Amino acid sequence: MSTAWVSCDSAAVAAGADAVAEAIAAAGITVRRHGSRGMLWLEPLVELETEGGRVGYGNITEAEVGPLLDGALDDTDRCIGAVDDHPWMARQHRVSCARVGVIEPTDLAAYREHGGLAGLLRAIELTPEAVVAEVTASGLRGRGGAGFPAGIKWETVRTASADVKFVCCNADEGDSGTFADRMLIEGDPFTLIEGMAIAALAVGATEGFVYLRSEYPLAITTLRRAIEICYAHGILGESVLGSGRRFDLDVRVGAGAYICGEETSMLESLEGKRGEVRAKPPIPALEGLFGRPTVVNNVLTLSAVPMVLADGGEAYAALGTGRSRGTQVFQLAGNVARGGIVEADFGITLDTLVNDFGGGTASGRPVKAVQVGGPLGAYLPPSQFALPMDYEAFAEAGAMVGHGGIVVWDDTLDAAAMARFAMEFCAKESCGKCTPCRVGSIRGVEVIDRVIAAPDDGVRRTQLTLLEDLCTTMTKGSLCAMGGLTPMPVRSAIEYFPQDFGIPDDTTQGARS
Repeated sequence: MSTAWVSCDSAAVAAGADAVAEAIAAAGITVRRHGSRGMLWLEPLVELETEGGRVGYGNITEAEVGPLLDGALDDTDRCIGAVDDHPWMARQHRVSCARVGVIEPTDLAAYREHGGLAGLLRAIELTPEAVVAEVTASGLRGRGGAGFPAGIKWETVRTASADVKFVCCNADEGDSGTFADRMLIEGDPFTLIEGMAIAALAVGATEGFVYLRSEYPLAITTLRRAIEICYAHGILGESVLGSGRRFDLDVRVGAGAYICGEETSMLESLEGKRGEVRAKPPIPALEGLFGRPTVVNNVLTLSAVPMVLADGGEAYAALGTGRSRGTQVFQLAGNVARGGIVEADFGITLDTLVNDFGGGTASGRPVKAVQVGGPLGAYLPPSQFALPMDYEAFAEAGAMVGHGGIVVWDDTLDAAAMARFAMEFCAKESCGKCTPCRVGSIRGVEVIDRVIAAPDDGVRRTQLTLLEDLCTTMTKGSLCAMGGLTPMPVRSAIEYFPQDFGIPDDTTQGARS
């Protein structure tokens, strides 16, 4: 054994990975730092190179480095065997995250050895129309939550007339239980850069920006270093890989406003203005950044593009189910035994993710609910766990896949308190531009309080009717998804967990429209 791999991912560093890496290096072993494999419950995870591949050892502390290197942990449960063969890894289908945890984040040579830049090189050979056609044929949809077809958006920008066009990556990953954007940027930033360069060639854009949240300092540092390397090797700049077409890319750091995860608020912030939702139309594809046609996609969407171009749109479309094609990077968080990222084809069930990959709750108590899609997603009980991870299937169930974040709660969950939190969260994070969101969320907190404190069933029914009317107004009248989706967790909490509100079962009828 001559080389040890230790994750430099923020989650691993928070668990003590830096100290472990330093102790291994002090013992005379070469240490290489890579992105996390996604098995966050095992961090710090140390991988030792052997003739049989990289063998992993979980939850290593600085004090255990000596026994680790002496082989004292080989026959214990701390040794998980060859990492690639571990059930958590072997059962996944890694496309966007294929290199995350495998190579050093800013090792461009290793990136190319593992298939990197093949998509961009093919895009250079094709016409812009043909590149967009591949993306359209792939069925790739926005991974930020809305699920809008990427090919349609790109074609709109491609055919728009303008002196300048932009590609903007929304990396303001603010939803609770989501961390895939961060992990991908920290573990394989070149994939995102390649995806953005392909998008630029396809639509005729010459400038691009990654809007990255300030809470991710390591991701900011890693991405900026990767961009410098790409400029040095001609992947960015005046002539992308000798194509004669220019694409410049820069990072802009957000100030922590949740609303700037909404695409038009993000554009306002990029322009140096207060992050505030724009009314649509016009859509950003026609009048986006500085009034020019702009592609706005999130990290996971753009990071799927290199595979689409390298292997062809039909190969990507062969993955997934229904209108949800390809893979999604699901994130398991909250009270879950095995938290981390799972990249799998759309169609995998919620039960497989929570109970199989996740192993149920960390507390050992029964799962009561999961919230899928961030703080504005629905609360779903185990009776709904047969749902496939599919945009349409979730919409029919009154829920949303969103960014793929799954937060788990055990049977101590107070659904009424979480419904109240949804309204309170909206009140605090609203940009304030539209009345249904700005005022409705404040009234929502007040009404839920009255539901919980109702002295009798008659008062409670009256307040429930008022709450439903308020939810309808917010859903139909808000300018963006901030106010429009806030009723989703409230309605689902009432429907599935009426007892937490003191509601008789027959009172929940009409709780969702």
